Amino acid sequence: MNGKGAWMTMALLVREKSFYKSFISLTLIIALQNVITIGVNLSDNLILGGYSEIALSAASLANQIQFIATFLMIGCSQSVVILASRLWGARQLTIIRKVIGVGMAFSLAIGVVTCVTVIGFSTELLSLLTTDELVIQEGAKFLSIVSFSFVCFAITTVLLASLRSMEIVKIGLFVSLCTLVINVSLNYLLVYGQFGLPAMGISGSATATLASRIIECIIVIVYVLKNNQSLGLTIRNFLKLDTSILKQYTQIAFPILISSLSWAGAMAVQSGILGHMGTSAIAANSVATTIFQFVTVITYASASSTAVIMGKTVGEGHLAKVKAYSRTLQILYLGIGLVTAIVLFVTKDHVLFMYAISDEAKTLALTFMTILSITVIGTSYEMPALSGILQSGGDTKFVMYNDFIFMWLLILPASLLAAFVFNYSPVIIFILLKSDQILKCFVALVKVNRYKWIKVMADQP
Repeated sequence: MNGKGAWMTMALLVREKSFYKSFISLTLIIALQNVITIGVNLSDNLILGGYSEIALSAASLANQIQFIATFLMIGCSQSVVILASRLWGARQLTIIRKVIGVGMAFSLAIGVVTCVTVIGFSTELLSLLTTDELVIQEGAKFLSIVSFSFVCFAITTVLLASLRSMEIVKIGLFVSLCTLVINVSLNYLLVYGQFGLPAMGISGSATATLASRIIECIIVIVYVLKNNQSLGLTIRNFLKLDTSILKQYTQIAFPILISSLSWAGAMAVQSGILGHMGTSAIAANSVATTIFQFVTVITYASASSTAVIMGKTVGEGHLAKVKAYSRTLQILYLGIGLVTAIVLFVTKDHVLFMYAISDEAKTLALTFMTILSITVIGTSYEMPALSGILQSGGDTKFVMYNDFIFMWLLILPASLLAAFVFNYSPVIIFILLKSDQILKCFVALVKVNRYKWIKVMADQP
């Protein structure tokens, strides 16, 4: 199908009220959950930004390493959603429990390995991102504490993903709200040493993160046990791995995990490129990225809700609906992107007063957010189209190849040359680093509207 034909076909929107109700309700609840999650990161940035620019920069780089671990575990949970939502559509609850067990095993393995790796090599890992010794020392303090939270997050993210695949999403919102309250409160108390507590600086922020992760994990486990009559989860589900499910899960999960590792690693390299351009560039990138994450919650939530809706529809065997839904979703993504771009551009001048950073960092942050207000339109289309529609349809390998080619063969080489050979400014580097968000749109448009990504599992009824 050519480009003109694709757009003409996309004009035929779905008229089912149930589809829009499901998409909007799932997206809004997941978005609220994301708002709260980003609010935790924003509170960390604000409190550490008010404490010192060194602490803010150190936490920002440490979070890039933490991001790799969490992104891999999210990849495990995303694989659970793709497989379990199909089984939910086919109402195969027994097999869903086996999928959860396999996903949990993968996620816990990643959590434990990354925890041990980060504890043993925190200084060496941070040295890859910056040469500033003060930033490395502070970042190592942060990682030495926060790394223990990986195991808790491994459990929480898979359980919440499993519930989401069965369209149970309110518990995720509640958990995120608890995390926000606990994290913000402890950050304030421990970073500055309020009410007689020691002023721990960046170590206090890491302690707050660890405590909130432990508590949210306990809440989710208690919820699952309390509602076990309907969910039917037992310890046996996590001790005995079904080989047939393991094979299906691996086929879906492996490309997603490789893609997640590729993407998270690329984000770390991007931060490393900017990190070698000074603390102002690091701080500006941290501020701009945090605000960007905050205003794009609907975009990322739309991808998550798409995975549930499309996976369930494929599981029900309604392949004609899958095509119709994909056309409508693409229009919705573009609308979300335009609204998000306007919000980011309008609000960018009104958020920097919260940060105690240098004038140079503030100027860079404003410029970075202006660039993001343009590229976010592309992000809002290509990201949910590729990671939502394509992956839930069963074509997880294409996203893996696409991410690798764009990031590691095009964007990063060009940015490295621009930064270290041609010595371009941080602004030019930032534009290069974000250019893939526009370029991927053309690939997504063609791929999604050819419908070759719809794959029914061989063992699916």
